[in-house]
Amino acid sequence: MNEVILQTNQLSKKFQGGVALDKVNLTIRKGAIYGFIGQNGAGKSTLMRIITGLAFPTGGTVELFGAGDEKSLTRARKRMGLIIESPALFPHMTAGENLEVNRLLRGIPGKDSVVRMLELVGLQDTGRKKVKNFSLGMKQRLGLAIAMLSDPEFLILDEPTNGLDPMSVIEMRELLKQLNHERGLTILISSHILSELHLLASHYGIIHQGKLLEQLTARELNDKCQQYLFIKSDNPDKAVTVIQNELNTHDFEVMPDGAIKLFGRFGQPAEISSALFSAGVQIEQFMPMGEDLESYFMKRIGGAGYV
Repeated sequence: MNEVILQTNQLSKKFQGGVALDKVNLTIRKGAIYGFIGQNGAGKSTLMRIITGLAFPTGGTVELFGAGDEKSLTRARKRMGLIIESPALFPHMTAGENLEVNRLLRGIPGKDSVVRMLELVGLQDTGRKKVKNFSLGMKQRLGLAIAMLSDPEFLILDEPTNGLDPMSVIEMRELLKQLNHERGLTILISSHILSELHLLASHYGIIHQGKLLEQLTARELNDKCQQYLFIKSDNPDKAVTVIQNELNTHDFEVMPDGAIKLFGRFGQPAEISSALFSAGVQIEQFMPMGEDLESYFMKRIGGAGYV
């Protein structure tokens, strides 16, 4: 996963009312599901619109598939699929008719692509049902089918689960995982709903007030948020011996002041405290610590909410 699909360099966007993007340096590599996290108005949609050519930066550059000049970028954008805001659908047409119109407008050869995309998103049995009678989840899946018509290598989705019921959210998540795993599709997906992205993303970018605060992998994020038992005692050396010999674990860290962070046994506080007490170790502090994912993001953006 070394090939860079998207690279922004000092990307900026200013409006009369302020700064939407402030020198953003973002990197997405092939095969990633990149979860773009931030409040509404943080700059997520602005960045996506610039990437897709729907808006223009006031500073910095965008590179897609290694292409940076305007002519090459135009060609590179043909390798993308996207849903920015709500998918544009013809309400009085069927799902198949919507796909066929989009196929013809975009000059995509092969009428069989319409049938393939309907099957891909599970809309093959909607028949003559008009899109105006679709549920929101069905409309989002149709939007995804339209985005996938040209078999893109890079998919950009702006808040694709907004307003969906729980079952539709799960269906969308599983479909995106399938596209990523089976087709090697690289996905940039924005959301302010961290709990959903946590089940999907392999990489994250945190944006706040137009600034990209951090980029990290899912493993790095989980490490930062790892929970542990904090143990402070009158005899750290003896406590370590008990943890190693009685509890049979080496998954701990001794801090400079002698306090111990015990990982991996988070759900067994009674067993741990009992073993230390039986060995004559006097416990001064004993408490669960660490952050969940939402707490971590809240901390990174200074305690503000997502919406």
